[in-house]
Amino acid sequence: MSSAIKERFESIRYTVASNPLNLLAFGLFTLIVLVAVFAPSLVPHDPLKTNSQFALQGPSATFWFGTDQLGRDIFSRVMVATRLDLLIAFGAVILSCVVGSLIGAMIGYWGGFWDGAVSRMVDVLMAFPLFVLAMAMVAALGNTVANVVYATAVVNLPFYIRLARSEMRVRRGLGYVEAARVGGSGDWRILTRFLLPNMAAPLVIQASVNLGWAVLNAAGLSFLGLGVRPPTPEWGIMVADGARYIASGQWWIAAFPGLALMLTVFVFNLMGDALRDILDPRMRT
Repeated sequence: MSSAIKERFESIRYTVASNPLNLLAFGLFTLIVLVAVFAPSLVPHDPLKTNSQFALQGPSATFWFGTDQLGRDIFSRVMVATRLDLLIAFGAVILSCVVGSLIGAMIGYWGGFWDGAVSRMVDVLMAFPLFVLAMAMVAALGNTVANVVYATAVVNLPFYIRLARSEMRVRRGLGYVEAARVGGSGDWRILTRFLLPNMAAPLVIQASVNLGWAVLNAAGLSFLGLGVRPPTPEWGIMVADGARYIASGQWWIAAFPGLALMLTVFVFNLMGDALRDILDPRMRT
């Protein structure tokens, strides 16, 4: 391992260890990922198995989070739902980050007609209620997991286009870009080899924050019946199923999926702050 890599690793380790919230963020994120990966093989009950004999039972030693109106174990369903919700969030954010960053970088680098046209389109898109737009897309295309990913990606596109465009407009005239141009590098090489890698830090930070929004968006669509279809375990569906029973005292049906959703969004927001501390050189001075 070279000295530069060792120095960078030590810097990351010091940045993470110096702030307890950074340690908490990475620890909880690791726990959530492990749950998403291994939960289907570790849960104590079949998350899809119904049994009217155990319907609407409160939390107990047998059913840690209680059971729902069909007798299904809520703990098992919450754990298994983690994988689906994270897959939707990561798929949507990666898609919107890649596409939005490329579009924003190109219009910011070359400017001209397409810069103005795309910027105005982004302004119009952001003026429209983004969740309503996602609802309309899923309603028109059909409520499948793939369409939820596409709709969530589309509503996140403006953030990356704007961020990449602004970063590109700042960096395109810097000295190392002029040096690369004088050295014979073409526009595409400068864009992909020099500029985009140097824009990675703010884009990664934005993506970590968008992960929380993507989870909420997917859960909101499912809550309204426009997302994942029952009986697939998904946090939004489970909260919607439990909402009707809160008034009659069966609070656990909606409470535990809601807590899982809240914890995941909280962790992604903490991750954004932690990544900012690691990737932004100004935070390390």
